[in-house]
Amino acid sequence: MSDPQALVPELADIGAALYRATGNRSVPRATIGLIQLRAGQIVGNTYLTMMHTTSLRKAGESEERIAAVASWQDAPYFTDAERAALALLEAVIRPSARGERVSDELYAEVAAHYDDKALATLAIAIGQVNFFIPLAVIGKPLPGRKPSEQWT
Repeated sequence: MSDPQALVPELADIGAALYRATGNRSVPRATIGLIQLRAGQIVGNTYLTMMHTTSLRKAGESEERIAAVASWQDAPYFTDAERAALALLEAVIRPSARGERVSDELYAEVAAHYDDKALATLAIAIGQVNFFIPLAVIGKPLPGRKPSEQWT
């Protein structure tokens, strides 16, 4: 795949705007990194998984927390707020046999930990990673290399 940013230069503006929107400090950047790592794991994309793992590592996250994201439900390393955010990510990104992805109970659990602005920020963070999933899956960038170094 050709470099999507070279083909659609507006992509840089979109990425920057999403990063600013999720960086409004209503949700810890670590929480956003955790849900974005989990999204990469769920869609089975090594590039996204490695990118978010590297970002979390650079931000000072422990190896235990990073490794445990894949099995966060029974891992002792996450706060209740982080667990709620991870559950929300999974509800949004995975199809549901029942049709409803975010139940009233899940919403109430997340809302118990995050105010309205933080809830909106979590939704944007989930949308942010979902926006880039097609580029990662279709373009197949190589893990550990910047997109600018590898797009054809």
